[in-house]
Amino acid sequence: MRRIAVVLFLIVVGLSALVAWRLRRQEAELRGPPGGSGEIEGTVVDVASRLSARILDVHVAKGFPVKKGDLVATLDCAEPQAALNEALARLEVSRADAVGSAASVEAMRRSSEAAAAAREAAKAQAEALAAQRDAAKRQANRLEALANDVPAASRDAAAATAEGLARQVAAAEAQVAASAEQQRASAGNVRATGARAEAARLAVRVAEAAVARARLMVAECEIRAPRDAVVSELPREAGELVTPGAVLARLVDLSTVKATFYLPNAELAAVRTGAKARVVADAWPGVSFDGTVSTVAVEAEFTPRNIQTRTDRDRLVYPVEVVVPNPDGRLRPGMPVQVSIAPATPHPVADGSIP
Repeated sequence: MRRIAVVLFLIVVGLSALVAWRLRRQEAELRGPPGGSGEIEGTVVDVASRLSARILDVHVAKGFPVKKGDLVATLDCAEPQAALNEALARLEVSRADAVGSAASVEAMRRSSEAAAAAREAAKAQAEALAAQRDAAKRQANRLEALANDVPAASRDAAAATAEGLARQVAAAEAQVAASAEQQRASAGNVRATGARAEAARLAVRVAEAAVARARLMVAECEIRAPRDAVVSELPREAGELVTPGAVLARLVDLSTVKATFYLPNAELAAVRTGAKARVVADAWPGVSFDGTVSTVAVEAEFTPRNIQTRTDRDRLVYPVEVVVPNPDGRLRPGMPVQVSIAPATPHPVADGSIP
């Protein structure tokens, strides 16, 4: 019985010491800087295809570091290349049509100018003939007034001259009207030809846009890394047929990582955007990483089931995101970390309250 009592006594003492240590630890945590546990996340970039094509080759492997612009995969480009060749041919045809239309516009413009010059010449000739006609009429009238002193032949000749000039004036005025009509027709042709030339120029622009689009599609046959990163997943293999939007590689940028932890309402006033943070990873004991608070959630939420905090799981908490520079890549996605925040000094407002 004495042995059992001793054993029970030792068990009670041990449990009491464990409870006391646990309580002291919780109290120390509550007095310590705000923080919590989180998990490292990198910047994930999915590299996808814009084409429906077959994969010719994959040039990287999982865990392979890539630089911005490095070739990740190559697609079969026969169809996009044919579309580019067709677009280039249509562009040449459109340019030739535009050149021909421009030449037609110039020819019509010159024809219109010639018609205008002919009209002016005909008008000048008609005016000169009209002046001669008027002079001949006056001469015929004077001779008619002197009928007794002027021979009949002279009077008849003057009258005939005036009549002939009148007919020439009528012919010249008809020529002026015809020249004016020709000028109007030429101006209409210039407008019509100009409209066709403008349409030809627009067709060239459309063809150029089609060529640019076809070249973009050809360029998409070579899938390149959009940034420095590490290849995380390669869900496709060479020879597979992919559709637009299909992910060919998943890249993770580890140059800067982030960790999200959840802060209780009572500690929210101690954390501000831009505050310094200290991150400790289980994989690197004795090493701490400096970070910065990038965002503090505006709305509260319930503590997620997979997050350990310093109190129970039933209270409302605020997600806090910390950005950590990671130039050597020691912090990897999925690593559990402990984050502690350097307390910020509250700034009182005019009424003495704390924002």
